Amino acid sequence: MTKVTKLHERWMDEPEYRTAYEELAPEFEVASAVIAARSHAGLSQEELAERMDAKQSLIARLESGTQNTTIKTLGRIAEATGTQLKISFE
Repeated sequence: MTKVTKLHERWMDEPEYRTAYEELAPEFEVASAVIAARSHAGLSQEELAERMDAKQSLIARLESGTQNTTIKTLGRIAEATGTQLKISFE
């Protein structure tokens, strides 16, 4: 187990940390989904950006979880990676 993982597990016992972590979960889920779609398509960030007529820095920000995005952009990612965008509430 990595040091970061151990720290995360310890910090999850702290209510403030747990709350902040859980509030960021949707952003990280989107980031993870973008990374997975890009990787599955065998594309670099630059290649994905080119297919979308966008800049590589946009892809990097999306994959870091620090960039909010639109459904339109997610649709462009799906098209560029040959995947289907699916949004759901559970």
